[in-house]
Amino acid sequence: MSNFDLNKLVRPNILQLKPYSSARSEFKGTAEVFLDANENPFDTGFNRYPDPLQWKLKAQIADFKDVATKNIFLGNGSDEAIDLLIRIFCEPGADHIITLPPTYGMYQVSADIANVEVREVQLKADFQPDINHILASANKNSKILFICSPNNPTGNNIHLDNIRALAAGFPGIVVVDEAYIDFSTQPSGITLLSEFPNVVVLQTFSKAWGLAGIRLGMAFAAKEIIHYFNKVKPPYNINQLTQTAALEALQNKAQQAQMVRTVIGQRALLQQYLMGLEYVQRIYPSDANFLLVKMDDPKGAYRYLVEKGIIVRDRSNVALCAGCLRITVGTPEENEQLMQALVEFVPSRKM
Repeated sequence: MSNFDLNKLVRPNILQLKPYSSARSEFKGTAEVFLDANENPFDTGFNRYPDPLQWKLKAQIADFKDVATKNIFLGNGSDEAIDLLIRIFCEPGADHIITLPPTYGMYQVSADIANVEVREVQLKADFQPDINHILASANKNSKILFICSPNNPTGNNIHLDNIRALAAGFPGIVVVDEAYIDFSTQPSGITLLSEFPNVVVLQTFSKAWGLAGIRLGMAFAAKEIIHYFNKVKPPYNINQLTQTAALEALQNKAQQAQMVRTVIGQRALLQQYLMGLEYVQRIYPSDANFLLVKMDDPKGAYRYLVEKGIIVRDRSNVALCAGCLRITVGTPEENEQLMQALVEFVPSRKM
């Protein structure tokens, strides 16, 4: 990627954009009296605006991920980063993104909102990307390639060598969405950042950290890409409650590690149990915190579980996922409840 020129990919209006300048971004020092931001002066614990660039939190994440703070963007969930990427790089009505179905649905939704075309190159039967087809489908208007790894809803890693080949050959930005990476043994795409200036890696506090409710996503990329994230984002996109909760979680990494170990162990037990059910046809290998399970009468199984008060996800109408339910790994008690219910299920027909 020696001839990579980021500015040729960025929309011209974004290149020329003058970002909003907040009071907290203009003054960066310390003081006793703040009368610059029209805040309520009475201390409620939250009467002041939060740090617009979340430097304290980024410093903790940088230390944990071994990434410089200049290479980190924090968003209101990974969905904000996805939305910003499309707005930064894709000219509505002219450019397009490429997705690899079956995959995470927000890439399509964010592109539709921005009036950006989505071109699909379906994964192969083994849920790996068709590299030659993807690169042959790309042109100068192919601004972003979204790769979900471990993939949702299939659960498998996209092999790092495949991601490397796509990063080397794709003319635009390659986004590696790693929401489930903590449950995988494959190294993160973060290891590619020093080699490929066009790679953006997304991670989240929602899954392994058990903090879906605070809505905090992370993007790791070259500082030039992070510059555009910060240029386009709302001034205070990460509220103080979220920053505080994340900082507290990062002080207890052992708890996060224990939760991950438990989920991985329960994933193996759940897989072993499901293999013993005669109506289960296949359990796809998973590097995530869920299993994709192909079975007889998946819709009947879904309805049956709903009646039992257990909610899974019916993915039987998704490309390459015919006959499949996606089952999140729960607590040991929840998984036991699921297994007890499934042993009593009788499918109404063969698929």
